[in-house]
Amino acid sequence: MSVDVGSHAPDFTLTSNDRQPVTLSQQRGRPVILAFFPAAFSSVCQKELCTFRDSMVQLSAARAQVFGISVDTFFTLKAFRDQQQLTFPLLSDFNKEVIRSYGVLNENMIGLKGIAKRAVFVLDKDGVVRYRAVLEDARNEPNYEAVLEAVGTLH
Repeated sequence: MSVDVGSHAPDFTLTSNDRQPVTLSQQRGRPVILAFFPAAFSSVCQKELCTFRDSMVQLSAARAQVFGISVDTFFTLKAFRDQQQLTFPLLSDFNKEVIRSYGVLNENMIGLKGIAKRAVFVLDKDGVVRYRAVLEDARNEPNYEAVLEAVGTLH
């Protein structure tokens, strides 16, 4: 199953790096960026999430909330968030339910089975997907300008 532009984003509740439940539907009223990434502490994931961190001034101006999502444990995500000084929550999809519902399950990436593909979804204040990018090659980064442009249209 995949989540396409124009569809309502599937709701979920995941545990954050601070061991707190985060429910997507409770974010309604502001834009949300879901940044799925394969693995904490990997070089491309580090660069991607730090780019989102460094874009927070622009994203905050649009009242956008960023969530990084991977199948790492919340223990790992806390260490990764602290090390990279990330300013947004990282969510653990350890049971792989959300990556399946969004259609971003990577069955086998160089022997790592069942991790997230690198993907970005931008949701409007009503939870409708307004931008979607799913990268088949995890060595590639998302088009950050396109993400910022999509968020900028949601004022």
